[in-house]
Amino acid sequence: MDMAKDLKGHRALPPRPVRFAAVMAAAGLLLTLSGCQGNDGSDRADDGRASIVAPGRPGEKARHLTPEEAEKAKPDDSPNAADHAYVSRMIEHHKQALTMSALVPDRAAADGVKRLAERIAAAQKPEIGAMEKWLARHPAPAPATTAGSGGHGHGQGRDHGAMPGMATEQQLGDLTGARGADFDRLFLTLMTAHHEGAVKMAGEALAGGNNVAVEEMATEVVATQSAEIHRMRAMG
Repeated sequence: MDMAKDLKGHRALPPRPVRFAAVMAAAGLLLTLSGCQGNDGSDRADDGRASIVAPGRPGEKARHLTPEEAEKAKPDDSPNAADHAYVSRMIEHHKQALTMSALVPDRAAADGVKRLAERIAAAQKPEIGAMEKWLARHPAPAPATTAGSGGHGHGQGRDHGAMPGMATEQQLGDLTGARGADFDRLFLTLMTAHHEGAVKMAGEALAGGNNVAVEEMATEVVATQSAEIHRMRAMG
């Protein structure tokens, strides 16, 4: 997904963790596979194998690493519990946004609300697909069980219901029954809260996660949904 969206005029992204800076630095410096010259001016390291250059810090000389050394030098971005929690919960969070957006064409009065719903669906459908693919590649460890749980994890449904910004069943019912300007006002109110919850969850993933792909997905959520929050507040 495109991570270079222009956020001028919108809220600044939360500070990126130091870990991510190290990851990106290593990715950019250690994986520059090229014809690096050895001491004899050749395109090989001293032992005759292909060389990987790792530029040194300011004032230091670049180092020539073997592929094995470069692999060991890469930071470990193995998914942790925060990564898995974010992805699994955000899938459900996005699905509710799609449910709410699907009500718009037959109920909304304002063209701006209709266009907003179209943008939300266009952005979040592929994001759900990307997150589902990530979960398939990185299945979460089985949750611990306790006596009387019947082998099931603790209240997954309750966890999803407690996610920030999620509309209640009553609110969804009210939205479904509304029409025209009343629908527009309620939709903007609920979707603004929904986006604010998503941004909060993404911020938690950025602070506590360890996987670069999840960090990219969370950063995308902060970027797109912060911009839409700004737009919805202006429409309200």
